[in-house]
Amino acid sequence: MISFIWAMDENGVIGKNNSLPWRLPEDLKFFKETTMGHPIVMGRKTYESIGKPLPGRENIVITRDENYKAAGCTIVHSYEELLEKAKNEEELFITGGAEVFKQMMPYVDKLYVTNIHHSFEGDTFFPDMIQWENWNLVSEKQGETNDKNPYEYYFRIYEKK
Repeated sequence: MISFIWAMDENGVIGKNNSLPWRLPEDLKFFKETTMGHPIVMGRKTYESIGKPLPGRENIVITRDENYKAAGCTIVHSYEELLEKAKNEEELFITGGAEVFKQMMPYVDKLYVTNIHHSFEGDTFFPDMIQWENWNLVSEKQGETNDKNPYEYYFRIYEKK
């Protein structure tokens, strides 16, 4: 199964200057708990913004650069190669960036999205391509707003109809 996992603000912002434009520790905790033990896939720029493999999961970086190396990561050079790899996985998580989400949209089975009810400045947006009428909301949980998590936010999980 192929799943997307991401957080976005009310305007679809997912990043600014190769970073998250917000600080929301509970979302990072949700990401970690959800993806732990499963492969995660990211584009080269997303990987480089993190700077190192995330522990406890296979980190797969997709890049067109045939010579690209990233210690502790599996490198794939095409979406076909990625789809072949996904066949053997219980659940594989696509973590971004925007171009990887676009290319993998036809193959996704499940969506994990953190909707942040705030507007941030950003330069990267989640591609406006999800036909929501084709998805069932199977889980929704409001996150706790507090000093460390100062925005209203919801964890939502959708499955393809």
